[in-house]
Amino acid sequence: MAFENLKVRLLMILDEATHQPEDLHELQEELREEIAGFRAQGLPVPDDITRLEARLEAALNLPK
Repeated sequence: MAFENLKVRLLMILDEATHQPEDLHELQEELREEIAGFRAQGLPVPDDITRLEARLEAALNLPK
């Protein structure tokens, strides 16, 4: 169930990014926290989420 909760939260973050692009820095940080949650539970981070994280970092010019 924890995996499903994380997936739902990621979908919510993506929805927020779509509707509130001015908050991308905050959303990027939330995404990092959710990814850390996946890793803390020993769950694999889906490839599309990893790619999204990289795209957000590039768009926001953030270091990896």
